[in-house]
Amino acid sequence: MENIERIKLALAKADCKAMLISSTVNRLFATGFPSSAGMLLVTESKAWFFTDFRYIEAAKTAVSEHAEVILITKQEPYTAKLNEAFAENGVSEAGFEDGAVTYAEYKDWSEKLTAELRPNQKFLEILRAAKSESDLAKMKTAQRVAEKSFEEILPIISTDITEKQLAAELICRMLQNGADDVSFPPIVVSAERSSLPHGVPGDRKIEKGFLTIDFGVKLNGWCSDTTRTLCIGRPSDEMIKVYETVLHAQEAGIAAARVGIPGEDIDNAARTVIEEAGFGDYFGHGFGHGIGLEVHESPRAAPGVRDIIPSGTVISAEPGIYLPGKFGVRIEDVLYITETGCENITNLPKKLTVL
Repeated sequence: MENIERIKLALAKADCKAMLISSTVNRLFATGFPSSAGMLLVTESKAWFFTDFRYIEAAKTAVSEHAEVILITKQEPYTAKLNEAFAENGVSEAGFEDGAVTYAEYKDWSEKLTAELRPNQKFLEILRAAKSESDLAKMKTAQRVAEKSFEEILPIISTDITEKQLAAELICRMLQNGADDVSFPPIVVSAERSSLPHGVPGDRKIEKGFLTIDFGVKLNGWCSDTTRTLCIGRPSDEMIKVYETVLHAQEAGIAAARVGIPGEDIDNAARTVIEEAGFGDYFGHGFGHGIGLEVHESPRAAPGVRDIIPSGTVISAEPGIYLPGKFGVRIEDVLYITETGCENITNLPKKLTVL
């Protein structure tokens, strides 16, 4: 529940002294309590968690130490109970998640709430970008589950199974090994289809050439994200060159990753390696993105991103080269960046594996 205290401290330094949190992911971030319905109101000194009868008993157990738990009914809906809290605590304005609230919700709230609503999505994005030590420990656990599952499917990879079958087997292993869910549907693409950065596993059998597998789990709300590119059969000299270029680009980006620099600087360190090797036109996405309670969140390490990397951020390191109609290579690790350095929390080897 430490994140509610972080929100309170941040509000004390912000222009807006109250924050209305309505999205599932940010309620989870603040309270650690998973629920499909609810709202959280936080001020500098107090917090309230509003929910209906389905979650009220569990919320009183999980949340009441750090937030007052209030029951919502048809007769006393969210807006009515929020107005009571506003009035009792002198709240005249409240920030809200403008990136998560629909126009219909905003219009309804604006008409019914007594406090003025102020867009403040960035407030929570900034807080979530910096992971605590306990957050990191949970992310490492998720990472280990995903890696164990990946290693377990290596012996079954062959040209006798389809991309879709391999993806299904990977999902099955991740759930068997303790994952609550996948953080995204696995990408499993082989041969010339490996040039599709977000290719969908197909019904055709895996073919000789590169095999790209991008996968992740969700465990206790936290996500992992990893990509490995393998080779089925002997790689050509061109394939080896491309693979080694991507690996060197990733190493350059990791070496550049540190607190206090713009995200684009990290991206540029990796992109320069790929451009100098003559493949600049074939690296069309950013070097990395934030990972946490969502598999894609702030901050980003990509061209044009001037946002500064904060201490405690967790980002992916995933350069790639994609040659249309031929093959593609992506290698992805996860980095934890602090004032003292950059820790790679991915344990899988990166030397080209030939099956």
